[in-house]
Amino acid sequence: MKNVLFLLLLFLLPLSYVQAQKAKTDTGDSAAILRVLNKQVAAWNQGNIPEFMRTYWNSPDLVFVSGTTVTKGWQPTLERYQKTYSSREKMGILKFTNLKVRAVAKDSATVLGNWALTRANDHPHGEFILKLRKLNNQWYIVRDQTKQY
Repeated sequence: MKNVLFLLLLFLLPLSYVQAQKAKTDTGDSAAILRVLNKQVAAWNQGNIPEFMRTYWNSPDLVFVSGTTVTKGWQPTLERYQKTYSSREKMGILKFTNLKVRAVAKDSATVLGNWALTRANDHPHGEFILKLRKLNNQWYIVRDQTKQY
């Protein structure tokens, strides 16, 4: 019986270590991903769309979905933002809430959350699902699906 308990402990201890390391990694990655989103908010609220776009993967494979419109590629996404939000008044003040980061793999994660703009004459808001990838040790948004209410 003692041998069985010893073998069981010998087997479970490495597993618990692996789980602890995974949780530790997920926490670090979650914090890094939240920093990416904080950079987005800061850039937006400074009226700096090019800086806001640095958080997106600069690739023709970037996908941005808003409503029924699908925009493919970093440059077309930048141009869409610049056209839609052509002034500080149109940009308003951005706020993200209810952020839920979920690691999918060591280099992939999703974020669910809500967004809201505060502007002089309205208060558009909605939700988003982001897919992020870790490329060259940096997290980037590779897919953004945004819905406005």
